[in-house]
Amino acid sequence: MLEVRNVNHHYGAVQVLHDLSFTVNRGEVLGFLGPNGAGKSTTMRILTGYLTPTSGQVLFDGLDARRNMVALRARLGYLPENVPLYPELRVAEYLRWVARVKRSADPERQVAEAMDRCGLAHVAARLIRHLSRGYRQRVGLAQAMLGNAELLILDEPTVGLDPAQIREIRELIRELGRERTILLSTHILAEVELACDRVLIIDKGCIKAEDTPSNLAAGAGALRLRVGVAADLADAVCAALAVVPGVREARPESGGGSGDGVLVRVEAEPGADVRARLAERVLAAGWPLLELRPAGDSLEEAFVSLVTGQGGHAPDAASAVAPDAATAAAADPAAERTAEEAAR
Repeated sequence: MLEVRNVNHHYGAVQVLHDLSFTVNRGEVLGFLGPNGAGKSTTMRILTGYLTPTSGQVLFDGLDARRNMVALRARLGYLPENVPLYPELRVAEYLRWVARVKRSADPERQVAEAMDRCGLAHVAARLIRHLSRGYRQRVGLAQAMLGNAELLILDEPTVGLDPAQIREIRELIRELGRERTILLSTHILAEVELACDRVLIIDKGCIKAEDTPSNLAAGAGALRLRVGVAADLADAVCAALAVVPGVREARPESGGGSGDGVLVRVEAEPGADVRARLAERVLAAGWPLLELRPAGDSLEEAFVSLVTGQGGHAPDAASAVAPDAATAAAADPAAERTAEEAAR
């Protein structure tokens, strides 16, 4: 449905996106993850037409978004991190106005359906300023749905909410994901594990990984192997596994005696899936492989490993030309906005 081809973007001398290429398939929920300053908000502004990339192309159902943005926006729904609501309007009044702006063929029906889906019918007559943060987020989701939006782009939809509100919005996103295509940016990795079919991790403007949540946790995190040898061979097993390409460390763990074999924890390099190579190494040594599984680590550990590990991408032009600005962009949550303002 959505295809991003070799997108680069600069704010003045600072390059914040580096040759991004990825797709969002019809009917899937794609989690878009990255630390503060990674380039997520800039990417989402480009996808929704609020920014024009320095180079590269965005295609929506094969159409160049830059040349067809007015028509394509009717098929996009966007929920920015800070929802631009009109607090002096009532909920239904605001949504009717949005439906008219989006040129809905049947505004009343669409508004009624959106309010019903988002649990807003009982607050339709209330002023937006009197709503809780959670209900304001619901209004933001409702406006994104209007205009027959086929693709919803949601930027931090649960930011600032309490745990009960987060659960409500998460459930709503999961329901919407059954009938819409969704690109979801969030810092709450539990949401991604529960709601997303696929995950894309970005750091310093580069894509670091792209896979299902479970595969990322298994491939980029730690693994546990149980090898059927005596306990006094633990060091030999770890030494053999430590030299497997892509392995950063192999060390013995408690819980494996001579009767149960040797239990080894293997830490992989960021982005490396070493499961097949580990199995081959154990079997080549003539040792029984009793167990090979993820170490029970979460997507959070895989994420941290990917964005803090050594390597990644080569120094970019932004780092060479303006090191102070590039450093700020990586550390400051508002860095993308600051760089954009400085470039004007």
